[in-house]
Amino acid sequence: MEKRRLGRTGLMVSSLGLGTLTWGRDTDLEQASEQLRMFLDAGGNLLDTAATYGEGESEKLIGTLLDEEFSRDDLVICSKAGVRAGDPPSVDASRANLLRGLDQTLERLGTAYIDVWFVHHYDPFVRVEETLTALEMALRSGRARYVGVSNYPAWAMAELAVLLGQDRYEVAAVQGEYSLVSRQVEDEVLGAAEHFDSSFIAWSPLGRGVLTGKYQTSIPPDSRAASPHLQGFVSPYLSAEYQPIIEAVLAGAEGLEWEPLKLALAWVKDAPGVTSALTGARSAGQFAAILKAADAHVPHQIRVALNEASE
Repeated sequence: MEKRRLGRTGLMVSSLGLGTLTWGRDTDLEQASEQLRMFLDAGGNLLDTAATYGEGESEKLIGTLLDEEFSRDDLVICSKAGVRAGDPPSVDASRANLLRGLDQTLERLGTAYIDVWFVHHYDPFVRVEETLTALEMALRSGRARYVGVSNYPAWAMAELAVLLGQDRYEVAAVQGEYSLVSRQVEDEVLGAAEHFDSSFIAWSPLGRGVLTGKYQTSIPPDSRAASPHLQGFVSPYLSAEYQPIIEAVLAGAEGLEWEPLKLALAWVKDAPGVTSALTGARSAGQFAAILKAADAHVPHQIRVALNEASE
């Protein structure tokens, strides 16, 4: 698997990242262990989690794997803070909440540091200077080696990057949703990341699963769309307006004799400005299909056709 530089740092990350949204809830310890072994054997190293995934269970499961089976040094671990638990959860990028979240994440993971620590969502009610001090405290203490932002508008990411730069730090990476059914980051976010030499890491490159084609005729009972806690996450892309894009992926995949998943993921992985694409699977069998895209490259004519269909 190809390794790419994270922004202008010295850190190298794999072009595919292993997402852990379902770990500790839909994905048990055995399945997670198998996925992580497959990922490392394929040359991957970027492992992404968050304090809110499974209400902390994802990080706990990773901590168990690090304690019992895997070496911390083989992984680049990303985690995120800035969302307060509740029903519903709420964004809180205050210094108190961010640093409390970081300490809890480190405890659950059983590690002394996070390789890349992200503010999970932009918080319009907290001054950027307050969020900034939390990031600087994490960096100066060594609890975070690099920092980034997730789901931020371009202008807010730029404001934070300028202020961090005054203290010779940087926004090393930006996370955002990006797929053939979600290309909004092309408007400004990708350009802002490029301007500040920040890596862009795409989440949900498979359009929350719809680009695999598995929802074409029905909702499989073991899918995220059938899950009580994730069906709301998938349902926005099940509407008819996205059907032409899905059909273009299915047609392109058939022509290449690829699985639709492989084509949709390869399109994101090698899109201009993308450093890594985060992918998650419930089972090891599903993850094996994902890994087929690691070294796949979309032919130019197919990429042009998909671009046109999804615009």
